Amino acid sequence: MATPRLGSIALDCAHPAALAAFWAALLGGEVAFSSDDFVAVKLEGMWLATTRVPDYRAPSWPDGESPKQMHLDVAVDDLDEAEAAALRLGARRADQQPAPDRWRVLLDPAGHPFCLTSQIPD
Repeated sequence: MATPRLGSIALDCAHPAALAAFWAALLGGEVAFSSDDFVAVKLEGMWLATTRVPDYRAPSWPDGESPKQMHLDVAVDDLDEAEAAALRLGARRADQQPAPDRWRVLLDPAGHPFCLTSQIPD
């Protein structure tokens, strides 16, 4: 049997087009399909999708009633440079930063936590 591969990650949100534009810009991808309820961003080797969910509630991290459930780790060479770029694109810095010398915790425009890290080897 062939080894399965991860083909896509889907993020729930209220505004799929805006969230997809953020991730496409941050990760150097391109929007390949768009509808009112679903947008697909083509990345190198996989897809990232954004899906409209009625009454979407952003995850509350690290505490709160709406758990994060998952997060993305984005490999970067320079934490300061990558953080500045993500903030310019619309990310927000999370209040809690457990190890800012190894990773930076940010929130995408829909409130999903994600980490920028220089700790993932090429």
